[in-house]
Amino acid sequence: MSLRSDLKKLSPEDWRNERIKLRPLLTEDNLIYAACDCQLTEEQQERVNPAWFSIERAYLFPEANLPCLIENEQSEPIGFLNLCQWSAESDTSSWSCFIGRRHQKKGCGKAAAQLALHILKTAAPEKPIKLATEAQNLPAQSLYVSLGFQKLPEMDGDDLVFAL
Repeated sequence: MSLRSDLKKLSPEDWRNERIKLRPLLTEDNLIYAACDCQLTEEQQERVNPAWFSIERAYLFPEANLPCLIENEQSEPIGFLNLCQWSAESDTSSWSCFIGRRHQKKGCGKAAAQLALHILKTAAPEKPIKLATEAQNLPAQSLYVSLGFQKLPEMDGDDLVFAL
């Protein structure tokens, strides 16, 4: 079963927690926010792929990706998150995420990661989840460990790999 098929089984309540909600990227305004308006710090820009990278993957491989806006309690976009399949050959789930610089340091990144984890585990509890990050991205590594992930001995290119 594809990632999108798994995600279609979820109820609207599964797409939100007490801090944020995820909404699939469906409109031109959503696309403009994710690809242009959601700005990261200069340091972060060197550590993560830009949103358009995930959006391009979703266009090319729609069944394996679901790009979403992250919205706050007031339904304002504050970030971008792509729920995705780890690789074409794998039945492992993953996500990539970032919070716009104006909304950082407020717990939104952790809330988004917790929600992504909830969504993927609810949609397909039997599927493993892996995440990758650059070795220098200590905040991401700390977040992953706080969510129960463990660092694996494998690498994804130059990136460290964590699994639940």
